[in-house]
Amino acid sequence: MPLTDDAHLPPGLVLAWGLPAKSNKLGRKPTQSVERIVDAALELADTDGFAALSMPKIAQKLGLTANAIYRYVRSRDELLVLLGDAAWGPAPDRVADVRDWRAAATVWTQAMVDRCDVHPWLCDLPIRGAPVTPNLLGWAEAILKVLTGAGLSPTESLSCALLLDGYARRIASARRDLRDSTTTSVQPAAVSRFLEPRLHELGYSILAALMTGNQYTDEIHDADVTFGLDRILDGIDVLIAQKRPTRRHQRSTDHAT
Repeated sequence: MPLTDDAHLPPGLVLAWGLPAKSNKLGRKPTQSVERIVDAALELADTDGFAALSMPKIAQKLGLTANAIYRYVRSRDELLVLLGDAAWGPAPDRVADVRDWRAAATVWTQAMVDRCDVHPWLCDLPIRGAPVTPNLLGWAEAILKVLTGAGLSPTESLSCALLLDGYARRIASARRDLRDSTTTSVQPAAVSRFLEPRLHELGYSILAALMTGNQYTDEIHDADVTFGLDRILDGIDVLIAQKRPTRRHQRSTDHAT
């Protein structure tokens, strides 16, 4: 396969598609591969978090010098693109197996949350634009098929997919932050006893009632995730329903013609 002129392409795009970058010229026989470097970065991120992802640390993990790693990937930005695509992995197959669009969209969104639970640092990975790498495009195509199959246009489907994507990332990020919180030794009951009288004094009756009933917590349960997602899907359902009369009217017009 010919070399690709990638001067005007985003960092990492050429390598993500398995093509040789034009400027990646190795003067000596390589001792590593791009795949092994990505695997090492993935292991480092899973162990020590996103902040630990520096080129010198990854090079050290592979027994390379700090400069040698740049013979495989040209920059940290390029590596992050490859790392993100590897961590997200292929889109879940079961999305295509669910015929009901709401159920399929739920599976897709929950799969995003679950993937962030496996690799919590994905919540910290910068988003630099629309998906362009193989696995991320697979995720996008999976939800677009669901939404266009329900009757939305490709443009409408893309906007709805962005909404679901943002919800999944925000939920995953909040759950990660709560899991990693340094205040885990705090007793919720003690906090409630401290706050309840003060809430009443301030006239915050609704919050006080929630706290008295142990319903005001700093945990995000699966039911909370489902509740929010259902509200989003209700909104998408309204959009789908609004388009149905238009299609029926179009059929009637066609028959009259």
